[in-house]
Amino acid sequence: MTVQIVHVDEETRLLNGISAYVAEVSSAAGVGPESCTLDLDRPMSAYIALDGQLAAYPGRDTALVWDERHGWSFTVETHSGEDLLVVAYLGGERVPPPSAVREFLRTVRARTRRSEPPTPPTFG
Repeated sequence: MTVQIVHVDEETRLLNGISAYVAEVSSAAGVGPESCTLDLDRPMSAYIALDGQLAAYPGRDTALVWDERHGWSFTVETHSGEDLLVVAYLGGERVPPPSAVREFLRTVRARTRRSEPPTPPTFG
């Protein structure tokens, strides 16, 4: 029997790790992996389309967005189809457990009024 050693490169490990993490977060958010996209270009990012809207932003789709600079944010689509409007940042950890993202999602969805644009967190 011949054993062949397979070397998995760093990018493959990174893709597998981020894919698994985003799948766990999407499940915690109540949507499936079909609602997710990943971008491994720097800065890396992930997008999770959510079901439902915010009372303060009727008629606008919502999403969770992660990037390696600011972590998770809750966003709403603009009517013009341009950049997403950030409603809130989770802060705390760059890669928090899915349960923390789920709680963040619940907190933001409970809001009934718009607030000032949030300041993005920075991680050391």
